[in-house]
Amino acid sequence: MLTVGYEYNILGIVSLMKSIKSSDPEPQFDPLARYLSIICAVIIVLLPFHAFLTVWAASLIGHYTALRLWKEVLLVVVFAGAVIVAARNRPEWSAVRKIFGSTVPCSLAKLYGALCVSAVVIAYAAGGVTFKAAVFGLILDLRFLTFFGIVWLVSAHGGQLIYKYWRPLLLIPAAAVIVFGLLQFTVLPADFLRHFGYGPDTIPAIQTIDQKAAYQRIQSTLRGANPLGTYMVLIITAVSALLLKKSKYRVWYALGLAAACLTLALTYSRSAWIGSVIAVGWLVFQALRASKLLRNVLVTAAVAVMAFAGVGYMLRNNDTFQNTFFHTDEHSQSSESSNQGHFAATASGLKDIIKYPLGSGTGTAGPASLYNNHPARIAENYFVQIGQETGVLGLGLFIAINVLLGLELLRRRGNPLAVVLLASLLGISFINLLSHAWTDDTISYIWWGLAGAVIAVPVQTGTGAAKKRSEQ
Repeated sequence: MLTVGYEYNILGIVSLMKSIKSSDPEPQFDPLARYLSIICAVIIVLLPFHAFLTVWAASLIGHYTALRLWKEVLLVVVFAGAVIVAARNRPEWSAVRKIFGSTVPCSLAKLYGALCVSAVVIAYAAGGVTFKAAVFGLILDLRFLTFFGIVWLVSAHGGQLIYKYWRPLLLIPAAAVIVFGLLQFTVLPADFLRHFGYGPDTIPAIQTIDQKAAYQRIQSTLRGANPLGTYMVLIITAVSALLLKKSKYRVWYALGLAAACLTLALTYSRSAWIGSVIAVGWLVFQALRASKLLRNVLVTAAVAVMAFAGVGYMLRNNDTFQNTFFHTDEHSQSSESSNQGHFAATASGLKDIIKYPLGSGTGTAGPASLYNNHPARIAENYFVQIGQETGVLGLGLFIAINVLLGLELLRRRGNPLAVVLLASLLGISFINLLSHAWTDDTISYIWWGLAGAVIAVPVQTGTGAAKKRSEQ
């Protein structure tokens, strides 16, 4: 009897998902949703300049920590507005909820959020985390998922500003970031950002490889070289996708791609380099998978990898090569290389998960743990951080959310924005294996906000006008 009931439930779920795919409703219009989408768009546009503007403002009026929370304040405002939109559109909301609110990804996201809150309450009650670390832990772990849900809800009710204008919202700010970054490398003094309040109490004005002034890492208006590199993965993926399509702006896209790649190279962020290769590689594979050229491209890529490996072996004792790709050399004065630090931090984090499989509580690991009254636990791996905080269950839920969201984007592979987001998700997921990418304000808000906008667009399975709408 149990077996029959189980099989019946499975068949019911499959039947529901099939009906959803074939009958996605049109988004419902709500005037408030339009205004909320404007606020969300403002957040996305300003985030690339968030670090620069907050440090500069703090140098003038103080209150650096409070200024950094401007976007979270706006997040609370749009959250309250989204609740109103959902409440006063109850018939339409129930239809939308039938599709998304009851699906496995949304259920897992709700469970993950509840787990994070429960974990921090227990940890705080037991004295394992300070109040400030607990608050920052919740903000860092849940803000991008919250923004994703808000943008999706707003977009589903007619506030589709972000979806319709995602190209200028993403690329125009990126152009300014790239130009300033290249100016940092070419004409601006190395400590130029010092004039805007950068320093030991905010963000270092200069970042270098292995403390060597000859190897300056540009950071532009972001909070560091690695965050800039991760941001460039999204930008390079977007421009590459647009370049693969026939467009009258092809020359401009090509120039933009070259500038973005140069900016990425000058960050010396190795994880971002590999992440961009993964993302663009996925784009090329998808574009050529039905073409006879795919085999030639794969062979060329394999030859290029072997050639690079051979050149790397020949230059293994070259100081420039060592500093560029290994971030150290045989003359290094540092007591521990960044590679050793990465490995040791991740290994320590994995030991924590094994020792505490239920987790130690939100805020006890990652950047938020800097505010605790005990040594910080920085695993330099976002997935390990989640495991440290919320245990094996939380880590499994977060991975499942990413996988299922990726599948939702794959369902929309006829949509250019969905293609860009899926490809960049693959690249950024790799970066998260070597850093805490999703804790960075810029990439987390922008990527998950755009994902919310495109997921709100119903999957079109027909032809004609419906198909044309899905490919805008």
